[in-house]
Amino acid sequence: MKVIIPVAGAGTRLRPHTYTQPKPLIPVAGKPIIAFIIEKLVAVGIRDFVFVIGYLGEKIRDYIEETYPDINKTFVFQEHREGLGHAIWTARAEIAAEKELLIVLGDIIFDAPLKALLAEPHSCLCVKKVPDPHIVGVVELEEGRIKRLVEKPSIPFSNLAIVGIYKINTVQLLIQCLERNITEGKKTHGEYQLTDGLMAMIEQGEIFTTLPVTSWYDCGKKDILLETNRILLDENYAYQDLPVYNNTIIVHPVCIGAGCDISNSIIGPHVTIGANTKIDYSIVKDSIIGNYASLQEVVLHQSIVGSDTSITGPQQSLNIGDNTEIDFR
Repeated sequence: MKVIIPVAGAGTRLRPHTYTQPKPLIPVAGKPIIAFIIEKLVAVGIRDFVFVIGYLGEKIRDYIEETYPDINKTFVFQEHREGLGHAIWTARAEIAAEKELLIVLGDIIFDAPLKALLAEPHSCLCVKKVPDPHIVGVVELEEGRIKRLVEKPSIPFSNLAIVGIYKINTVQLLIQCLERNITEGKKTHGEYQLTDGLMAMIEQGEIFTTLPVTSWYDCGKKDILLETNRILLDENYAYQDLPVYNNTIIVHPVCIGAGCDISNSIIGPHVTIGANTKIDYSIVKDSIIGNYASLQEVVLHQSIVGSDTSITGPQQSLNIGDNTEIDFR
């Protein structure tokens, strides 16, 4: 079975980080988001991947080609970002010959029964109950089958959220429904939605079932990204064989990249630090720090610091670009 992973979005909710780094490459618990997805799929036998790239797509392509040389991979460029349905339709030539198809969004981290999903006899969506369903796509069930699904309904009719993992049994029908929506200009919230294409399939008789997931993190916002980092470090932590850092206390769990120079500091808990970062006279907890960053005399918590960033305190002399959030409390 082939899997298509759309990763063309601009990640506007994570700016300024996504001005220079695509969201799927943002690190969480020591690995980029996309790495968790690929490795889970490879673990259940998936070998054929199609990546729909766009914004900063060359960085995603370079990372995947270098990190996963043994998977079969194709990259399709989505020139105009017009929604998830449009992204899948853009890759129609790569999936048209498939009898079955898996679609997995490229900015989620999940714990899902993938083997059970692949064994489902019908088309199937992974779902999870959520407290705020109006900000996600939701499904309505009738006798165990999906009766209706809508993207971000203003008045939610269900709290079952679509988490971004889809098994499609009739690929040609999906392509036809997406193409008709695009030809007719049928948009929801200004975009060609995959949910509208799936709803059109249901209206033509396609059977869709659901499968609940254990956990799901849509890593599109700072708070969720940091929460995901904390949870994954707690759940999957194995003590690193860390070097001895001068006059420094490490409060586990942490993930520290190679080549870091840390001294006179307290690091942790729940901190991910990229490679070759220098930290001196600082306290860092509940944060994600990029590669080649430099922290000097700062106290950070609930923070995301990009790569090649320098922060010196306690006095502030700032040179900050657009869409930056600073909290000195």
